[in-house]
Amino acid sequence: MATEETAGGARKATKSKLFEFLVHGVRPGMPSGARMPHQGAPMGPPGPPYGGSPAVRPGLPSPVMEPSRKRPAPSQQVQQQQQQQQQQQQQQAVQNRARKKPVGFPGANEMPARQMDLREPQSDPTLGSNAKRRKMADKILPQRIRELVPESQAYMDLLAFERKLDQTIMRKRVDIQEALKRPMKQQKRKLRLYISNTFNPARPDADDSDGSIASWELRVEGKLLDDPGKQKKKFSSFFKSLVIELDKDLYGPDNHLVEWHRTPTTQETDGFQVKRPGDVSVRCTLLLMLDYQPPQFKLDPRLARLLGIHTQTRSCIIQALWQYVKTNKLQDSHDKEYINCDKYFQQIFDCPRLKFSEIPQRLTNLLLPPDPIVINHVISVDPNDQKKTACYDIDVEVEDPLKSQMSSFLLSTANQQEIASLDNKIHETIESINQLKIQRDFMLSFSRDPKGYIQDWLKSQSRDLKLMTDVVGNPEEERRAAFYHEPWSQEAVSRYFYCKIQQRRQELEQALAVRNT
Repeated sequence: MATEETAGGARKATKSKLFEFLVHGVRPGMPSGARMPHQGAPMGPPGPPYGGSPAVRPGLPSPVMEPSRKRPAPSQQVQQQQQQQQQQQQQQAVQNRARKKPVGFPGANEMPARQMDLREPQSDPTLGSNAKRRKMADKILPQRIRELVPESQAYMDLLAFERKLDQTIMRKRVDIQEALKRPMKQQKRKLRLYISNTFNPARPDADDSDGSIASWELRVEGKLLDDPGKQKKKFSSFFKSLVIELDKDLYGPDNHLVEWHRTPTTQETDGFQVKRPGDVSVRCTLLLMLDYQPPQFKLDPRLARLLGIHTQTRSCIIQALWQYVKTNKLQDSHDKEYINCDKYFQQIFDCPRLKFSEIPQRLTNLLLPPDPIVINHVISVDPNDQKKTACYDIDVEVEDPLKSQMSSFLLSTANQQEIASLDNKIHETIESINQLKIQRDFMLSFSRDPKGYIQDWLKSQSRDLKLMTDVVGNPEEERRAAFYHEPWSQEAVSRYFYCKIQQRRQELEQALAVRNT
């Protein structure tokens, strides 16, 4: 948990410093009241890019074009293809408009008719914070802005530190994921077991039947000693089954066993209690079967003597067998897949030669369930007997607490919302800075050569308008009389009348053909 809080706090602190520097111009190490010097007042172009009123060319009252200037209507199939091409051209024009116009020029739809009003940069409210995926490159200040504001190098240093911190955290997360895939060594701990009983003598004046009969109650409880985990494990989680065997002579063959077995739907508990009628001391036997994780098995006596292992997991048993094979050089020198059994292996596996891959299957008949823990206890009903509680310490294997901390670190979402919020603020501030840079370039270009700048801007707007309205020709030239006195105009009129005559002739021929048939 300490690692998780440190990593989350470091990321959050870095994001806060980045945002504070962008908004207030405060560098690391500067006093709280200090500010970064500004070079010139921010000035803006006429309106936000690609937003505002519809596309209108200055000097025209409306973007509506005459029908004669539109492309002629072809057949339906060709018309559909042309519509698709027109849509693609319009989309490409909108995407490449910033490259087509001079530096700092506003788009075609940024200038309302007959006016140029200076407006503050504003974001489109229809675009949500998740409209586009944020990238690390979107947080980098352009080189020209860094040249204008040398103090912005402190922001770039913080950005580099953040990238290094993110890489370190990601590498550690990958290391933790790989560590969790490997089996971690179990830790041995002491489980203290408490066995106690109480005696309730008979009361002649009792109203209910329970009070009029003497009875005793046996309690089996326990806890893990020195448990550092925040979530305490229940007592029953350490056992697979619990059987209490009472005196068969006192309670008969049908009522002398009390059994508890784990099932998939078992609810864990902190202890067990058994209540029975009786006024004499009872001898009982407790059989506790530990729940080994991973499962452990008791070895056949011959195999246990050979390997020196009594109870162990299947993987450890196979590893011990392989170690025995290597130590005694039982592997066949010509065929490494086979093992030449010595006299002990022949007694256990009943064959002179076998494959090592066959051992796991042959081990099935040699592995037995582990022995239960047997505790003999006397349930005393003597009121003068003060020693009614017995304590036993049992060795159990528990999971390494570091594993749960590593899992919680991977699943933790602490500070994620705050970090994402700071990221969004940084991206918005960078976008605002880029917009202010565009405004500054616009004003500087306009101040150097107002007339030439406006002419270039009008040409750019005219090209954008042609792409957006899909107009053929040059409307600006066509509205002048000199355009129709060009040398090609006489030939164009002749071609036009020729096409009309041919079209009319085809219509008449078709009409006569229909009448004759």
